[in-house]
Amino acid sequence: MKRHPITRLLSVAVAATTLAACSSGPAPTAGGGTFTVWDPYPQFDASSAWAKVVDKCGADAGVKIARQAFDTTDLTNKVLLAAQQNTAPNVLVVDNPVVSTLAEGGVLKSNADTGLDAAQVAPNLLAAADVKGQVYGVPIGANTLALYYNKAVLTAAGVDPASVKDWASLDAALAKVHAAGKKGITFSAIGTEEGSFQFLPWFWGSGANLTDLASADAVAALTQWKSWLDKGYAPNSVVGNTQTTSWQEFATGEYAFAENGTWQLQNAKKAGLDYGVLPIPARTGGAAPAPTGGEFVTVPAQSSPDAEKTAGKIASCLTSPANVGDSDTALTYVSAVPSVQEKQVAAQPELKVWVEAVKVAKGRTGDNLGTRYPRISEPLWGGVQAALTGAKAPDAALAAAQATAASAK
Repeated sequence: MKRHPITRLLSVAVAATTLAACSSGPAPTAGGGTFTVWDPYPQFDASSAWAKVVDKCGADAGVKIARQAFDTTDLTNKVLLAAQQNTAPNVLVVDNPVVSTLAEGGVLKSNADTGLDAAQVAPNLLAAADVKGQVYGVPIGANTLALYYNKAVLTAAGVDPASVKDWASLDAALAKVHAAGKKGITFSAIGTEEGSFQFLPWFWGSGANLTDLASADAVAALTQWKSWLDKGYAPNSVVGNTQTTSWQEFATGEYAFAENGTWQLQNAKKAGLDYGVLPIPARTGGAAPAPTGGEFVTVPAQSSPDAEKTAGKIASCLTSPANVGDSDTALTYVSAVPSVQEKQVAAQPELKVWVEAVKVAKGRTGDNLGTRYPRISEPLWGGVQAALTGAKAPDAALAAAQATAASAK
């Protein structure tokens, strides 16, 4: 029996976070009424800077806003079901890997239809929403991964953090830290999307491509991670670490390095660590492309062209350079707009390394992967787990992962 496209894509979208075209329910009139905005920010209540920007954008468009916030995975599920039931929101803020899934299922309207202008957005960030030449939505901002380092641990081991420029120099630094009796590096290699997310800078930094999980470059990346466990540079706990528990290990002050994201900056300050941040190095030097995190502001298909136009105005307001600075500060994001990035660095110089990391970051669904990404990511994290636990050698683990990804429909 042929399944409804939204039903078929439900499991794909769930995997990506961690639909026949449908329209939202009865549309408000363009000249007033209440428009719904759904976002994945339940941590921000009505008094937050983010909520105030949302309300302001509604007022500017001449409507009231009914905002609902869900956690990321719950939001994806609710959007898929709402689209199937013709009750989708007027404006949707959704995790970037899910955009292509929603777009391919006909849930979202393209920027060409809604009037959303993404001209000022960095192209590498916009690529996550490019589906067959059409762009759906505008990023509200971005986060990504880098290496936090503990200055005291490195100083005690005689390591200059500026010397870490490639895998060989990182290995040399870890060897010194280990010889000095300190702990090396912690990261998340858990068997979920978080594990794939954290492995991707090393995978891409080796020169590997997600269309070939078993390439020699891919094997080199996984062999690098496995060597850190074998040498005692990384703890065995990485196999079960989320990004949160990995951070908690680093926050003890015992580790030299931790792979983590911009969202930990406030925690780093609260922990009282004397820390710095380095780009994740590519195998032969330079910054490795890390995956982008962050959401896109999108407009679901609606029953009224006037409602879509008004929703487009709200979405344009939320992503305009005039407003996005306040939103990105509230969300601890690097802006997707280069001119706003410059203002962020001027106000907070410590963001410079993060801005540089975002400039070379990649969308997980980029390279025209779209809805294929979840069917690649899950075998990838499974292969990483198999290698790190010693169940399989890195080359065998990735060969199996590639076979699974290639057979997925």
